[in-house]
Amino acid sequence: MKLIVLAFVVMTGLASVGGDAASRVSAADDSADLRAQAETTLERATEFYHGKVARHGGYVYYYLVDLKRRLGEGVASDDQIWVQPPGTPTVGLAFLKAFEATGDRRYLNAATDAATALIYGQLESGAWTNCIDFDPRGKQVGQYRNGKGRGRNFSSLDDGQSETAIRFLIAADKAHGFKHGAIHEAVTIALDALLDAQFDNGAFPQGWDEVPVKTKQPILKASFPKYDWRTEGRVKEYWDCYTLNDGLAGDVCETLIAAHRTYGDERYLGAIRRLGDFLLLSQLPEPQSGWAQQYSFEMHPIWARRFEPAAVAGRESQDALKTLLTISEYTGEKKYLEPIPRAIAWLKRSQLPDGRLARYYALESNRPLYMVRDGRDYSLTYDDSKLPSHYGWKVASEIELIESWYQRTQAGTPSNGIGSDDLAQRVQAIVKSLDTEGRWISTYDNEPLSGQPKFRPGDRYISSAVFSDNIETLSEYLKKQK
Repeated sequence: MKLIVLAFVVMTGLASVGGDAASRVSAADDSADLRAQAETTLERATEFYHGKVARHGGYVYYYLVDLKRRLGEGVASDDQIWVQPPGTPTVGLAFLKAFEATGDRRYLNAATDAATALIYGQLESGAWTNCIDFDPRGKQVGQYRNGKGRGRNFSSLDDGQSETAIRFLIAADKAHGFKHGAIHEAVTIALDALLDAQFDNGAFPQGWDEVPVKTKQPILKASFPKYDWRTEGRVKEYWDCYTLNDGLAGDVCETLIAAHRTYGDERYLGAIRRLGDFLLLSQLPEPQSGWAQQYSFEMHPIWARRFEPAAVAGRESQDALKTLLTISEYTGEKKYLEPIPRAIAWLKRSQLPDGRLARYYALESNRPLYMVRDGRDYSLTYDDSKLPSHYGWKVASEIELIESWYQRTQAGTPSNGIGSDDLAQRVQAIVKSLDTEGRWISTYDNEPLSGQPKFRPGDRYISSAVFSDNIETLSEYLKKQK
């Protein structure tokens, strides 16, 4: 009887071991199957986007599913591509991620076509504006370095236009082993122009023409103006002044870090530190320890467009904090952390009842500040019940993320990436959602979109942002599977 019981126990144990082994084999099979599906999805999506969607090698933001209507910041012609994210550089960076993950040159070729399109539209002033027009008589033509353009020569840092283009060309230059002459020349010219645009106090303008405005200015700490900021002190050419609007500090910082990591040139590290120094200078005094969208040379917050008042800005303050954290981590210098506790305390005091932040807070009173519109005219208000729909008057709060990041940086603890299980689930969803033609199709449901396209609820469209995000996720998964 004891022998029978012992035999039963042994057999049960073997069955358990065998079951565990079978589970491991099954999991390995599932992983291999998902890897194969991810590779196939990557190939089919790229074949469609590069082969059927691209024009002159470049891209815009959105396409109706029949590809007959193309949209960037407005309707785009067949000869226009967009530089501003999520346009050509965003798609090109995704192709380079795919090449890095697979080594398949079809992705490098697609990225190179996008880089060549950007090079065509590089301005004589060294960088880019938001659109490139390949029609010499087109409405969006600029004064291109290749001699085929005319008119506008304003290199813009607004909305990540030139910064994203530069980061893409840096990555493309590296992918080609720094041996693609046209790419290397273009990125060198662009980076030199970016460095030349930096002011002595570390700030950057919104953009520049033939040469940046580099008049000698005193290095001052930010302060509130003595005049009535509602009606006085406006600067007509505000784009020449110190600018943080629309995440400029973070975009420029990311670009300079990419340049320093890739080329090792200490000029880029110096520019990163000077940018951090400007963020230290431009923090406004207590009790409003945030940042403005743009500053005069006297370091007062100033107006930009008619609906962008002199104010403390919720969105730009959060970007300034994230940039300071990035600079501190990259340089190892703790001085860039010093303003953060005061700014976090101000952000917490300034949250709206729904947990969001206002884009603007009135100087000194800190009341959430908005605009109402009557035709082309705007007027200031503290009432948020009739806000114009073309602008983001309220922004999501990132206070918890920033505070957690600050605590980790203080402790010297790196952040954790996305877990492999979460990544696999995302890949499964991406694989499943690709249609038979190699498209990811979105349906408009009134969500805010870049470029504010005039979609109707239920309209089906193809998005460069969705394509790029999905390609990068697939590539990340395949890279980890190696």
